[in-house]
Amino acid sequence: MTRTAIVTGAARGIGAATARRLASDGHAVAVLDLDEAHCAETVAAIADAGGEAIAIGANVADAAAVADAVARVEAELGAPTILVNNAGIIRDNLLFKMTEDDWDSVLSVHLRGAFLMSRAVQVHQVKAGWGRVVNLSSTSALGNRGQANYAAAKAGMQGFTKTLALELGRYGVTANAIAPGFIVTDMTRSTAERMGIGFDDFIAGAAAEIPVGRAGYPDDIAAAASFFCSDEAGFVSGQVLYVAGGPRA
Repeated sequence: MTRTAIVTGAARGIGAATARRLASDGHAVAVLDLDEAHCAETVAAIADAGGEAIAIGANVADAAAVADAVARVEAELGAPTILVNNAGIIRDNLLFKMTEDDWDSVLSVHLRGAFLMSRAVQVHQVKAGWGRVVNLSSTSALGNRGQANYAAAKAGMQGFTKTLALELGRYGVTANAIAPGFIVTDMTRSTAERMGIGFDDFIAGAAAEIPVGRAGYPDDIAAAASFFCSDEAGFVSGQVLYVAGGPRA
């Protein structure tokens, strides 16, 4: 059955891979990111594969922008019943160096953004009597040096997910979270650059600590999102799936 999905932060990386995967599953996909122009590549990839997608530029932390974006999705693709809250930023620093803006900006995009998007989309999910929410957490939710803001946001995503599952389950809506480990993306590349480490060396070092012996890739996360968004996952809700190549010590 064709449904309408929104994937935030979908211009690149995990979001782009997830948007492509959901399109290949037969859904119409709204590719949402801060800059609409940056979504063009993801939309083109979906169209080239025979799927349906539109690009939408919106700041997920802005309530008015979110309302306008969801209304546009409904008008152009149909009422959205699948939501993947992937939009996020990093502003890493040790606590004594972290500014208030570092803290506020990360919490705003991750948590406020997920809240605003979920609140807007649940109206359509409840009306349809069916819905899927997938929130992106991280292994950093367990704590990570230099990421007090990001760790707090990603831990918050897990609590938010479980609460959505409790509130929306009676309406046929499930909510689950994916907590990626080390994933090869532009974000991890920027981390390597900030640390003064070559990206290939950075990946190799991470892979050496991962039980399956390799780094993760966006398609690994997209596969998990695909399952959570499927009809077959209707009895799975309020769960956090660590996609990290092994247990986190």
